[in-house]
Amino acid sequence: MTSASPEPTPTGPYGVGVGWRPEIAGFVAGLPGLRFVEVVAETVNPAGPLPDGLAELCERGVTVVPHGVKLSLGGAEPVDPARLAHLAGVAAAVNAPLVSEHIAFVRAGGLEAGHLLPLPRSREAVAAVVANVRRAQAELPVPLALEPIAALFDWPDDELDEADFLTEILDATGALLLLDLANVHANARNRGGDPRALLDRLPLDRVAYVHVAGGAEQGNFYHDTHTDPVPVEVLDLVGELCVRRRPPALLLERDGHYPPAAELRGELDALAAASGYPVVT
Repeated sequence: MTSASPEPTPTGPYGVGVGWRPEIAGFVAGLPGLRFVEVVAETVNPAGPLPDGLAELCERGVTVVPHGVKLSLGGAEPVDPARLAHLAGVAAAVNAPLVSEHIAFVRAGGLEAGHLLPLPRSREAVAAVVANVRRAQAELPVPLALEPIAALFDWPDDELDEADFLTEILDATGALLLLDLANVHANARNRGGDPRALLDRLPLDRVAYVHVAGGAEQGNFYHDTHTDPVPVEVLDLVGELCVRRRPPALLLERDGHYPPAAELRGELDALAAASGYPVVT
């Protein structure tokens, strides 16, 4: 498979990885070719000690990327300094080359939504995200990658399409892009649009790594569940992306209903086959 991407930096995420979860820590530890994992930052105490399985990966030299879910970078309120300090602390504790978070909001007026909520693609929303990302970057010890989320609907007052919205935020902040191909598929299915046309317009040179996950059809919508197998449409998008510009790394996300080890290995092998990276199993 041809690729226009530059060689990855030795300290950044590279190749095929998997989301580290306590429930599959043993499985992850047994992957001989594993180069990187991602851990939900809010599940790690930066004051330590690290969870046993995660600590062992760090000792092996496996790159660990903390992935935040509660900064609420898209909120109208400034990011919470305590949550930001926690993310920075986790990055230091695992010697991370970068951290990632979502372009979304999760709280307003002191109320927690318990879910990643989509923003209107408006100039006002761009300004709010940019302000919070800059606040975060000023406190983080490593670069920040931003992940656009999956959503079931568009806001009625959208002023920008997805590509322009993301590009304006990335250009204004200098942040990296965490591209979730499962989200790209879900948004095209639920909100309309051609996922390949979106890939053509995104700044793929800014991609730090890529998420791949499973989902399911329910109630005339595609839900990004992270508990179902990766569908063929998402694997096809991996190939489409790699034709345009192969990313430094791809990560399989699983967050429940974990299948037998053989099935997980099969999904990782499928990512390797679609991207041209070595297998980790």
